[in-house]
Amino acid sequence: MKKSKIGTTLPMAGLPQGGETLGNIGPAPSGLNLANHFLIAMPSMEDPIFGGAVVYVCEHNEKGVLGVVINKPTDMTMEVLFDRIDLKVAEGLRSHVVDEPIMFGGPVQDDRGFVLHSPGGRYSSSLNVTEEVAFTTSIDVLEAVASGAGPARMLVSIGYAGWSPGQLEEELSRNGWLTVGADAHVLFDLPIDERYNAAIKLLGIDPMMLATEAGHA
Repeated sequence: MKKSKIGTTLPMAGLPQGGETLGNIGPAPSGLNLANHFLIAMPSMEDPIFGGAVVYVCEHNEKGVLGVVINKPTDMTMEVLFDRIDLKVAEGLRSHVVDEPIMFGGPVQDDRGFVLHSPGGRYSSSLNVTEEVAFTTSIDVLEAVASGAGPARMLVSIGYAGWSPGQLEEELSRNGWLTVGADAHVLFDLPIDERYNAAIKLLGIDPMMLATEAGHA
């Protein structure tokens, strides 16, 4: 079975590399900063990857946008992932942890793993997005999970969604996405199939009305 590359530190827009700090990374040229926002695909979007998606934006700066799709599960579970990366699961680890599905986080580096989680641990390649959400690319967070000492809340994905500088702004100008401030409850706690409608409701919009409007556009 092919081994995952989740243990490799990844060069990505927004994540500090080689001693670089977030303070050295400037804002997006547009001045727009959608970090800690949801991107919600418009119902009319027919893209096979992003249609019906909710993306959590981890970072948005002059290097581009990095996000993770939070509502498209793969057929892989945490148990399978632990097996692929040779992690022994602690006795008595909560069954809902090992049975949790892995998300399809996006089409970029889709053979690698990424973890959104509640902050608290010290991991070798990690970015605190807010006081409620951190983004980690190093295997030590999964080692902590397997030992029973991992984050209280988490979402594990294979791959991530990335946009080059100005690309997302262009898509927004063409009304491809709705944007709204993220809610950690939607991100971590809600059933996967409820996240799209819940994200739309954060805008004060009835999802059914939005679908109707899109159908008559």
